[in-house]
This record gives sequence, structure tokens and C-alpha cells, in this order.
Amino acid sequence: MKKPFVTKEQLDAIAARYPTPFYLYDERGIRENARRLKAAFAWNPGFREYFAVKATPTPAILKLLHEEGCGCDCSSLTELMMSDRCGIRGEEIVFSSNNTPAEEYQLADKLGAVINLDDITHVDFLEQAIGHIPEKICCRYNPGGVFTLGQTREGFQVMDNPGEAKYGMTRAQIADAFRMLRDRGAKEFGLHAFLASNTLSNEYYPQLAKVLFQLAVELKEETGCHITFIDLSGGVGVPYLPDAPENDIAAIGEGVRRVYEEVLVPAGMGDVALYSELGRFMLAPYGCLVTRAIHEKHIYKEYIGVDACACNLMRPAMYGSYHHITVMGKENAPCDHKYDVAGGLCENNDKFAIDRMLPKIDRGDLLVIHDAGAHGFSMGYNYNGKLRSAELLLREDGSVDQIRRAETPDDYFATLVW
Repeated sequence: MKKPFVTKEQLDAIAARYPTPFYLYDERGIRENARRLKAAFAWNPGFREYFAVKATPTPAILKLLHEEGCGCDCSSLTELMMSDRCGIRGEEIVFSSNNTPAEEYQLADKLGAVINLDDITHVDFLEQAIGHIPEKICCRYNPGGVFTLGQTREGFQVMDNPGEAKYGMTRAQIADAFRMLRDRGAKEFGLHAFLASNTLSNEYYPQLAKVLFQLAVELKEETGCHITFIDLSGGVGVPYLPDAPENDIAAIGEGVRRVYEEVLVPAGMGDVALYSELGRFMLAPYGCLVTRAIHEKHIYKEYIGVDACACNLMRPAMYGSYHHITVMGKENAPCDHKYDVAGGLCENNDKFAIDRMLPKIDRGDLLVIHDAGAHGFSMGYNYNGKLRSAELLLREDGSVDQIRRAETPDDYFATLVW
């Protein structure tokens, strides 16, 4: 059973100071998880985690992770600007975007970021945009087809469809892109790919690594390019369901090490650095959305109305995603009431839970919606004129810092021309 990282007494005190809804992040959990990842890949001297800024674009979080040795994976102009303002620059940034405007490549180059090209046509586009080809450059690979991970030890199959994804280059294109870049001055090359999302399998990263490692060996032989790093991207998931298995990052790191020694070392490529771009794995379990029950409704179903809505956390409405809910103070009470937990939008899919068995919920109860630390606040929006919530950081010493204030009506109206 999932347990909140905050007690009811702590949360009551926080909610007395900061009105619900709000996001709350766990500093201790974030730091410990970053250290587990670093230890799992310590065998690779060049390893670095580039946190996917899109998952949680909050300066205090980026700075915290930077203190733990992480860089930033940016995919837009403002993410680059945020990284820069946090003091994260140069090769501590990987800029990995698609359908990229020229001004974004220009800023990435100005900051000294490692640029990851999504398409072969971007070789010319990048050169025109910044006036040169960087000496260190990366290309994104799309193997096409369907990626299947077979039956895993956890008892389910991982399958995704790279052939339907808009990202990356074909096998032939990436070889041609390497040659083009080499002939225009590039000296250090990297590979990147993303094959499946939110995998709960210790086998995924080693399988992805093997695909990229074998490709790296082939490209070295075909093009003569010096491949100095391989970016394993993201895809390592978290268990949203309370009974789902957790990934073992130490086992994942060991699995990648075995493939590294099997494929790269015999090819004379034992100095290749590995990168990761984990967002969900780094932050999702260490952030929650805190909301208060403000209404109950008894019609054809039993509804609990809360003061958060899909504008605060859109994953359940958009994807039908499960997020576990704890009713604070009733953790040990029987889950003998069936509820839809709903927000206040003028949309019927504005529900955090449907037919969920929970303890009896009374108006005023605080609800913790788990695993919202990644792709939670960042996917928020202002439909119905709803305002974005505050973000708070629970420090290791038990104190709480506001790391983003809640929006006000003045913020909402600030861009309007009357």
C-alpha cells in the first residue's frame, strides 16, 4: 500500500498556511533516489543524468538535482532559459527537441548545450541557424517497427510502436547524418533513442542499450566517426498502482553494464560515456497533489468534489491514468465506500478516480493524490479560468518552502488586451 511521505499533522499545518490545492515535493526522497541512480551507473565514469525538465520545470527542483550531479534535458526555448537561470549551462545541458525553431538552436548553441538532432534535414537547418556545426553533436535514432520486450520477470509484456512515433531518424538516415556532420567539422558523436514509456521492467534499459550499442559499433565502422557518448533517454517507469512492482535501478545499471562489456568493450569502445534523461523515475513518487474535499453528491453514483481539478493534474482525464489516493487520517479505515472523485471543470472527464473504493470521505478531509511529481504541475492549464496552484518543498528537516506561488487572477488577465 502506498504511504504519503508526509504525516497528517504535518499536512494540516501546511494546509493552514498554504490554501489547497497545492503540489508538495519530498526533498529527502528526491536526493536519495538521485544517489541510487548515480550509484547504479558508477561503473561508467562518464555517466550523467540529464533530468527531463518537461517533467517538473521548477527551478528549486532543478537546483536540488544539480547539487546531486544532474544536468538538464531541455526541449524548448524557455526550458533552456530556465536551466541557464539556475546556473546549469554548457555540457550540463542536452537540448533534445523536434520541429525546432531556429532561435532555439541559437540559444542552445550560445549556452554550449549538447544538441541532439531529431531529423537528417536538421543538419542543414542547424548550420544555417547558428552558422556552424558544433564539434560535439548527437542524433536521435528511430528503429521503426514495434518494440517488444517479451515476458518479463514481473509477468507482463512491454510493447511500444516506434514506427508510429514522430521522433528520430531511420537507420540509413542516421549513417548519412553522421557523415554529413563529420564532413562539416563534428568531432564527437552521440546516439539517442527512446523506445517505450513508463516501463516496469528491469530489462528495458539493457535492451535499449543493446540496440544503441550495436548501432554505435556499426556506425563507427561505417563512418569512422568517434562516438563518445550514448544517451539512453527515459522510459524507466514508476508503479502508479499500489500492487505494481518497482524497478530496481541497481539491477538495471548492472544489466546495462553487462551489455556494455558484451558489445562496446570488444569493439574498442570501452570509453563511451552513458547519459540518461529520466523525468518520471526521478520525480513522480516524490511529489503529490494535495486537495481538500469540499462537496459530496449523491445521485446515480456517489461523488466527492475536491478543490483541485484536471487543470492541476490532467493525466487521469487525458489518459485514464491511475493515481492512488490517500485520505489523510483515515489510512487504516476500511475502504468500504465507492466514489468518483471529481474536480470542478465543465467536463465530465474531470475525475481523479472512478468507482474507487476509499474510506468514507467527509467535507474538509485532505486527500493526497500520489505519484504526481512528474508530468503533473507541468501539464497544467487554465481552462475554465482555473488558476495554477502553488508548489511546496518539504525539506529534510521538516520545514516547508514555497517554491512557486499560486497564480492569481491578475496573472490570468496579464496577457489580455482589452
